[in-house]
Amino acid sequence: MGGSQVNQTLVRLYFEVRDGLRDPVAAWAKLTGNSQAYRQTRGQRRVPLDDGTAAELVAAAIVHTANTHGADQVAALATSPLAEVVGGLGGAVLTEQPCAPEQVLGPRFPGPGADDWARAAYVLLWGENNRTIRTADTPWVIAGRYKGQKVVAIGTHPTRLSDETLVVRPGTDGALAMAMGHVLLKEFFLDRMPFSGHAMERTDLPFLVRLRERADGGFVPGEVLDGVSDRLSLYGGEAVEVLLPRFDEGPAVLRRGVPVMRAGDDLVTTVFDLLLAVYGVERDGLPGTWPSGYADRGEPYTPAWQEAYTGVAASRTVKIARELGVTAEKTGGRCMIVPGRLETAHADTAYRAMLALLVLTGCVNGWAQGSGGPGVPLVPYLCMHACGEDRSDVGALSWALCEGLFARRTARSVLLEAVADGLPMAPAPRVLAIPRPIYPLPPEVELLIGPDDQCDLAAPDSGMVAAALSKLSSRATTAPASRDAGAADGRMRLLVDHAWMHEYGEALPTYRPPGLGIPVKPTQLVRFF
Repeated sequence: MGGSQVNQTLVRLYFEVRDGLRDPVAAWAKLTGNSQAYRQTRGQRRVPLDDGTAAELVAAAIVHTANTHGADQVAALATSPLAEVVGGLGGAVLTEQPCAPEQVLGPRFPGPGADDWARAAYVLLWGENNRTIRTADTPWVIAGRYKGQKVVAIGTHPTRLSDETLVVRPGTDGALAMAMGHVLLKEFFLDRMPFSGHAMERTDLPFLVRLRERADGGFVPGEVLDGVSDRLSLYGGEAVEVLLPRFDEGPAVLRRGVPVMRAGDDLVTTVFDLLLAVYGVERDGLPGTWPSGYADRGEPYTPAWQEAYTGVAASRTVKIARELGVTAEKTGGRCMIVPGRLETAHADTAYRAMLALLVLTGCVNGWAQGSGGPGVPLVPYLCMHACGEDRSDVGALSWALCEGLFARRTARSVLLEAVADGLPMAPAPRVLAIPRPIYPLPPEVELLIGPDDQCDLAAPDSGMVAAALSKLSSRATTAPASRDAGAADGRMRLLVDHAWMHEYGEALPTYRPPGLGIPVKPTQLVRFF
């Protein structure tokens, strides 16, 4: 007997059928032929089973499901031991990777190479439950330490791994990131400009943005135009007041000025000029309401403003932002953010604010997490197949001057629209492998492979499953085609130019305070590169 554990009713029934048919695949087909009756027999305690037989059982279920119903009805969470096997067969690999890196860096962003980890001069460990980077013997940490690497941990709990720790209140990481961005823009783009070359060549900061005039006065940012300015800023000529979203005091409006010019019939500004307005970095002569300095607590997004939300002292926020900027300047961008889980329903918004720090400082390989490649996002997958209908009004999170695109719409209706527009999705699974408890689960699952007693069996050795699959497979399945590789021009984007992002007030970096979320937030579904 090995270490595998199998539901005792399931294994008894499987043996009874297999011994009669002598064909594991045919046995699984017969066992699950009446799916409703079969599912009613499951649910008893798990008993030990040798790994070879457990692998055969799993392989038989996968082969039958792939050949009869389609490989995409076999699914595994990306962190499951069976994910590589499932992906190789063309099954659905479910990913929990945040969407923000794809939106900012492109969907094929590979993440850092093996050498980049140890070469990083400055590392921000940002978020919770990132076990792979909080283990004391992690090789890249040891290698980096020998080279003088500094590690700063940011999260709701202290850690022993870092040289310095910023303890933030749950759900407020985005506020800290916005305040750090304020410092970077002020000291590394206005006071002096060490990153201007990178910004012009590798980012969307010089892109021209159409400003749309509202009937009730003021302008709001619209879509990005094809033209690119030959300079980051249009400062020095005409200026207008733009209306920008603010969420720290409810859905409200910031009024701040940007320099503009005429491009045909359009009034335009640059992404960079909009970014300075969003972050509240003042320049003489521009209209609007601006912070008086770093110590201003009333205007977002100053270091003093964030202190009331995060609990991190303004002085420490300035210090860490300066260290990041100076280190990136001296090392040619060898700074890194290692993201973990953020305790907020608006984690995607916070991740974009964190990514902005890397975009501004030229740390092109600094997000320590690849895009994950082709995959099916887990939360939408579960909402589609396990949560049923909902009554959530996704329009409730739109910004104050929205167009009403989501008014009285449910998360599920928005999800269906996103899938129709190309969001990766797979049908309800019949075989599902999970590395940890995830509930609710799709009710159609015939074999649930996972760690607890509510699963049919624990995952057997993946190599043994692959060998059993090779033996049992009657025909090969093909993997789905990968998505297009990256943004067309290879630039990093700080303005996510999509109607849904504009509707939610999140086209540019911003902060949303923690609070009740909705099952599927529309900005998490934007995939358009």
